[in-house]
Amino acid sequence: MTQSHRPFRHIHLLFFSLLALFVVGCKKPVEAPKPAPPPPPPAVKPTASLTADRTVINKGESVKLSWTTTDATNVSIAPEVGAVTPQGSTSVNPAESTTYTLTATGAGGNTDSTVRITVNIPPPPPPPAKTESFDEIFAREVRDAYFDYNSAEIRADARTALQKTADFLKGYPNLRVTIEGHCDERGSTEYNLALGQRRANAVKQYLVSLGISGDHLDTTSWGKEKPVCTESNEACWQQNRRGHFVPNK
Repeated sequence: MTQSHRPFRHIHLLFFSLLALFVVGCKKPVEAPKPAPPPPPPAVKPTASLTADRTVINKGESVKLSWTTTDATNVSIAPEVGAVTPQGSTSVNPAESTTYTLTATGAGGNTDSTVRITVNIPPPPPPPAKTESFDEIFAREVRDAYFDYNSAEIRADARTALQKTADFLKGYPNLRVTIEGHCDERGSTEYNLALGQRRANAVKQYLVSLGISGDHLDTTSWGKEKPVCTESNEACWQQNRRGHFVPNK
């Protein structure tokens, strides 16, 4: 190449160098990728604690419940109490033994805490003692006098029975009674009416001998008309041969 052409060569090189610089300078720079945001922290499970100032009470008494929670958006106590603040206290009056449950709810789930209150319930009072009527007392304390067949004599067992009857009547000095004479089914109606009267009179006289006023003792005879046993045998007849007492109303 001749010397005359060298300046042109230098100019060309300079031109292409400037062009390359221009192209490179005009190219938009590539931005570096932004780092990914850190993951959110994991949700924290709530905590809950429920206590009572005493766990055993008598029926009718109250008990104080106290509680604390953390990381909870909703707090409640069951039964009876319902929604409560994250921490606090309240009084309850359970009628029977009850387990109270504190539930704390938050983004991390649910947490429970319980406390049981035992209620001592006294036994029911005993039923009132039954008051016996006078007729019930009379029927229990006054004893009939029993007789042998076709007889109006006071037997040994009849004397014992009439002594107990006399003891009772002495406790009621104003009481009047009627002594009924009874017979078994054998014999005529007329005969048994007469025999029944003799038996009633014999009982009256024996009671008078024991200190009972005759003015308070009436007598009558039913003969065989009012048997307490209706079978036809000696065991049944023996029950019907008696001097029986009825209080006068």
